[in-house]
Amino acid sequence: MRKLAPASALLIAACAAAQTPIHGVTPGHKCQAGGTEHFIGQPASSVVAAAIMQETHAAVLRWAPPGVMLTMDYREDRVTVRLGPDRKITALNCG
Repeated sequence: MRKLAPASALLIAACAAAQTPIHGVTPGHKCQAGGTEHFIGQPASSVVAAAIMQETHAAVLRWAPPGVMLTMDYREDRVTVRLGPDRKITALNCG
């Protein structure tokens, strides 16, 4: 039984390391905001959000209404959509 304990611990550690997510990275998703200028001026909606996510290849979309504080952490799999007071898109950027 004592010989089995170190081997078990090693296997458990290997499995845990393989499944540990990396903050800000979703496999297969890296935001690319180039060429998304045509979304500027459109009203915020779930349909527009889905189109933005598909076009930018982002896994996460973050709405940024005016006056709302945002975290400064960078996520390569996230697109941030800035909104004006009229809830229309004013800018898009990755992170």
